[in-house]
Amino acid sequence: MRTLKELEAKGRRVLVRVDFNVPLTPEGKVRDALRIEESLPTLRRLKEQGARTILMSHLGRPKKPDPALSLRPVAEKLGELLGTNVAFVTSCVGEAARTAATAVKDGEFLLLENLRFDPREEANEEGFAQELARLGEVFVEDAFGTVHRAHASTVGVPKLLPSYAGFLVEREVRELTQLTEAPRHPYVALIGGMKIDTKLPLLKNLMHGIDRLLIGGALGANIVAQTSGNGGPMGDVVADLLAMAKKAEVEVVLPSDFLLQEDSSGKVMTSGGPTVPPGFRAMDIGPATRELFCHRLSDAETVFVNGPLGKAEDPNFAEGSRQVFSEIGRRPRVSIVAGGDTAGIVRSMGLVNAFSYLSTGGGAALEFIEGRTLPGLAVLP
Repeated sequence: MRTLKELEAKGRRVLVRVDFNVPLTPEGKVRDALRIEESLPTLRRLKEQGARTILMSHLGRPKKPDPALSLRPVAEKLGELLGTNVAFVTSCVGEAARTAATAVKDGEFLLLENLRFDPREEANEEGFAQELARLGEVFVEDAFGTVHRAHASTVGVPKLLPSYAGFLVEREVRELTQLTEAPRHPYVALIGGMKIDTKLPLLKNLMHGIDRLLIGGALGANIVAQTSGNGGPMGDVVADLLAMAKKAEVEVVLPSDFLLQEDSSGKVMTSGGPTVPPGFRAMDIGPATRELFCHRLSDAETVFVNGPLGKAEDPNFAEGSRQVFSEIGRRPRVSIVAGGDTAGIVRSMGLVNAFSYLSTGGGAALEFIEGRTLPGLAVLP
């Protein structure tokens, strides 16, 4: 990809797609600024070069203008982080946006209002992309978390302006490519989460490169149930997946015990084996499984993690994820976390340094690893 390093930005209006889809407090303040912080290398480079930087992002999933999802608080937070004023305009196209964009001077910033306040953004409407493109002279894509969406700001605008990949997009592609092209072996995938069907594309694609697959969380409990004939209609799907693993010579490691909670009383206990009895739910992997997973990770040179190993947002059921994630960081290796919920859990546990890279890409990162074409990347020269 053509990257920001090749852009001479001084005095030019640079239209940057960023991912400022951050959580807000009930009072309308930014609760977690990670996605804003990830954009700072690109924005600081543009400021140093004297660019006139115009930022566009979405926030949430509004279908019409919603004051609770305005990007105004994000402009304030970004200004704090950059140490400079970030102007804000209450529209993303139209006369007010054009006037505000024209007023930006060298080294200054303007943030447009939430792109998804206009339904033409998600519809990838050509006229809307043209209106956005008129605000800038060049385009920089730095919102990796949105490049799997064919929206006006991600695929429409770069067709109309000279386009470049920002530093965040460049880094995401570089780091995730370590998993798709010649990874170091043994390569172990640690997959958790909930539903089998939503994980199938990822699991099937991983079979072409990994040596070992460790499956935890409710996903692991479901697969154990399927293999014992107690899991219902997904039995054939699981059988096909395990047959694929066997053909690819991929070792599949399933939980040998669980931390259970009784539905009626809320009582917590450890199962005596991999079976979840009626009236109970598997809430975390058990102590034997933690030791098993840590052992099967010990020789890994590449580790990919997607999904917690239990209901890790609840401190009562976080120990499995905490112990296994900590094991990954015990020695240097390529270790990458992808998936927004998983990265958030890793951060909340203070285990960021246990991994070589935490992707901010969410669904985009998973689709990249699955081998899909991401429209927002494909359109970049």
